[in-house]
Amino acid sequence: MDGANNTGSNKNIWYGLGRQRIEIPKPVLKARVTNNPLLKQLYVCSLGYYPKAKAHYTYRKKGLPENFLFYCVDGAGWYKIGDKEYKVGANEFFILPQNEAHAYGSSKDDPWSIYWIHFGGEQLPYFNSLHTIQTHFKPFYIKGSDAIFSGFSKIYKTLELGYSIDNLIFANMCLLHFISLFIYNSKHFVIKQDKINCIESAILFMQDHLDENIALNELSNQYNYSTSRFSNLFKQQTGYAPIDYFIQMKMQKATQQLDFTDQSVKEIAFSMGFEDPHYFSRRFTKVIGMSPTKYRSIKKD
Repeated sequence: MDGANNTGSNKNIWYGLGRQRIEIPKPVLKARVTNNPLLKQLYVCSLGYYPKAKAHYTYRKKGLPENFLFYCVDGAGWYKIGDKEYKVGANEFFILPQNEAHAYGSSKDDPWSIYWIHFGGEQLPYFNSLHTIQTHFKPFYIKGSDAIFSGFSKIYKTLELGYSIDNLIFANMCLLHFISLFIYNSKHFVIKQDKINCIESAILFMQDHLDENIALNELSNQYNYSTSRFSNLFKQQTGYAPIDYFIQMKMQKATQQLDFTDQSVKEIAFSMGFEDPHYFSRRFTKVIGMSPTKYRSIKKD
């Protein structure tokens, strides 16, 4: 599309009133970022804001060498990755992974307003391999726009002041927090129960029942999954089997009781739902790396 009339897209850049855009020059990235041991793992390449982006359209046959996080705050649009196309509305975001063909565009009748950020780094392949990241290759509803706007503003205004090493370090330290506001949105903000997934819900259920014994089938039945399917989903998201995760949560609580109370190991074991204090001690040792008695004596020393 032609950008000569200060509207629409030209060479994958939108031209329109009110746009904000910063792209860190490639020589700066090469000289100060990609060889910096602190910054080269994950770093900002460019970011911007397009309000009411009428006729915004982009197609990239080979994708980008970096990731692209895209946040729609108003209006609507669409994007296509591979052979799948998705609709995007207000308060939804998505991530486009590096080196993936994609296209996206604003709604003709209700053009979107969007914040976006491109980020690269040596750790992108690992980043994109995470189950949590892959779930956000699809549109995802989020809360907490004030914190997100503030995070974007910090990065943007810092880079406006130039590419000193301090500015680059600060902006890229802010980047990780900024990304976490999206992919771990429910950890930053209280999300309605119907907006969180079954694994997050199961973990909250575990937290509320640390003094009980919960069977795997009790958890899986609660979310209408078979035990094997639920276990696979849980391990994908957390890296642990459900009951192992529950035991870890119990032991974390037990360390707090050892730290902050005078309860005996036996009393703590009973309060965590263990009828056999010796079995509790064995599980504690496996998770924490030492016995409850030794843990308490070290902390007191």
